[in-house]
Amino acid sequence: MKCPYCGFLNDKVVDSREREDGQQIRRRRECLKCGKRWTTYEEIEEKPLLVIKKDGREELFSREKLFNGIHKACHKRPVTTEQIFAMIEQIEQELRQGYEKKILSSEIGERLITRLHKLDEIAYVRYASVYRQFKDAEEFQQELEKIRRRMNESKGNNG
Repeated sequence: MKCPYCGFLNDKVVDSREREDGQQIRRRRECLKCGKRWTTYEEIEEKPLLVIKKDGREELFSREKLFNGIHKACHKRPVTTEQIFAMIEQIEQELRQGYEKKILSSEIGERLITRLHKLDEIAYVRYASVYRQFKDAEEFQQELEKIRRRMNESKGNNG
């Protein structure tokens, strides 16, 4: 690595420390010519994940965009920011493990909607009303009926 002080191309690593999550290594280096030290960081280069939208456009996967959608759905619900971030982390990890470079936005939406349904049914209905694009109150009512049936079934299984 090139010394930032004198430009010499040889150095030695004096100290290496892994970050707690194992995603990054901090290295202290010393120039073999001038003796000055500097720090470098080494981390895994992640492939960009492209999301294919309904209209065929492609855009980079955005944790922020996913967070904003979930946060709106969970507004004034007993869902913590930590739970939202954990959900996003799980989804992103699954996507990176299961797909090369491109993923349909509908696949992301389905993964999210499944998790929201388990986490908070009101947040689920809010998100579903936008994601599934209910055309009228009848479609919305049908979705609520499905939720009621599942709730009654789960109460019957627990009691």
